[in-house]
Amino acid sequence: MESAHIEWYWDLQRGVAVTADERGPGDQMLGPYPSRIEAEHWKDKVEERNEEWTGADDDWNRSGDGQTGRVETSDGQTSDGQTSDGQDR
Repeated sequence: MESAHIEWYWDLQRGVAVTADERGPGDQMLGPYPSRIEAEHWKDKVEERNEEWTGADDDWNRSGDGQTGRVETSDGQTSDGQTSDGQDR
């Protein structure tokens, strides 16, 4: 017999890992996680994701003009509302 898949959540209010059946309001939960151990180590996962996103943001910012993070479109406009020659739109 196949075992049922159990989803785990971290309850921010109570500070404990709980199963889906025990979870409270969505704004007080993190998850789902595939195991209790992973739910208990939620902070490690959050920090890992934040580092990845920061790196992605840095890469995106560098893909612009090298200084301001502006990205120029094919029509000569930039993401900061100026044309490529510095004039306002």
